[in-house]
Amino acid sequence: MKIYNTLTRRKEEFEPLEAGKVKMYACGITVSGEAHIGHGYQALIYDIMRKYLEKLGYSVIYARNYTDVDDKIIAKSMETGVPADVYAAQMIQKIDAIMAEMAIDEPTLWLKATENIGNIVDFIRKLIESGHAYAASNGDVYFSVASFGNYGCLSNRTVEQLLDGVRVENSDEKKSPADFALWKSAKEGEISWDSPWGKGRPGWHIECSAMNMAAFGEQIDIHGGGRDLVFPHHENEIAQTESLTGKRFAKYWTHNGLIKINGQKMSKSLGNSLLLEDLLKKYTNEAIKFALLQFNYRADINLTDGIFAEAEKHLTNFYGVIKTVEEKFGKSSNGNAVIDGAFDKAMSDDFNTALALSDLFELFKSIARRAANGDSACADDVSQIKKTYSLLGLFKKDSAEYFAEVAAKNPMEIPEDIKMLAEKRWQAKRAKAWAEADALRVELDGLGYTVKDNKDGYTIEKK
Repeated sequence: MKIYNTLTRRKEEFEPLEAGKVKMYACGITVSGEAHIGHGYQALIYDIMRKYLEKLGYSVIYARNYTDVDDKIIAKSMETGVPADVYAAQMIQKIDAIMAEMAIDEPTLWLKATENIGNIVDFIRKLIESGHAYAASNGDVYFSVASFGNYGCLSNRTVEQLLDGVRVENSDEKKSPADFALWKSAKEGEISWDSPWGKGRPGWHIECSAMNMAAFGEQIDIHGGGRDLVFPHHENEIAQTESLTGKRFAKYWTHNGLIKINGQKMSKSLGNSLLLEDLLKKYTNEAIKFALLQFNYRADINLTDGIFAEAEKHLTNFYGVIKTVEEKFGKSSNGNAVIDGAFDKAMSDDFNTALALSDLFELFKSIARRAANGDSACADDVSQIKKTYSLLGLFKKDSAEYFAEVAAKNPMEIPEDIKMLAEKRWQAKRAKAWAEADALRVELDGLGYTVKDNKDGYTIEKK
């Protein structure tokens, strides 16, 4: 099993710190807004990584966090008039429901900043005592970047390069522009907690370091997140944690690519954010996953118009083959080790879902041909595909269930002229103008539509 390590910029053979066990952490969502496709993609990728490592026999403890207090959440609280902690809790509940609809499993551990204030304060106190942080006169606490000689190791840039063109929080209290906040003193009306430096709240970066320490100890095997977190978030996590422990924080750093919409960066300012809630109204969660997993997870994904519809089309064809095989030969309980082996070969090369999915097209073509020729062994292949690819969240439904879901999400739109003819027929029937009603029924039939009367009136169906 090889994993690309952002820290070393190469694929490395995976060897956990402790044989047979994996400690894995992925930065989750800041709950200041709705869950969008980028959030869903990141959660999907790390859920798959966890499951594949378990398939290989590792015992995996997988933690994700919710950032449930920060500047954006406080701004939303002031905008809505809802207390920040209540607003964050409401958003977490909503996001959890959307992720469940996406059929993305819960991590082993959910970590929240507001439930770790004591751990965060203790972490900051130790950094001050060791000379890596300092308290300002206004109650803020900053990490001294100059105290950590390896700063920039993850992004492979010097401090000067990292700060060039990047917005930093300026303060007369900071010893250096590069220093970053560990604790922020409370402003009037903001949510806050007591600390040795006065009322305040944690800075963004310290949350993950302190929660990791509390959950796993000084070191973890895999730390993940979106590529936009390499700097400053993950760079600062390394500085904080390794300054305190003197040990390598995470052995493998993994980062998924970012989402673009028709070539543009997805952002609220451009108004092109794709909310998961909206996508799930139109497409099955399997189609959304299929569309995303056709890309290497480290690459940026350009979501062009029609990409989810195309994914649904492919899945519909695949499920059609499954339906045909199972109706003709029954459901098999056997498998095909060759299919599973090819899948493992792809996934063991840095979780190459794109390669694993590309195999499906030829597999299903072959199965369809063999089914037409009466080869009952193709049922074993279908059984294996369903078992193996369920790890990616695919083929988990019965074919009838899948087709019913697609139909429910895509009700047939009836043209207005057809609706007018159907209503005209209904009115003729009510007036007992039977000949006219029959003529209109024949006309509708010729146009490809059937009108069915019922106790509530009538329905129109495309033939």
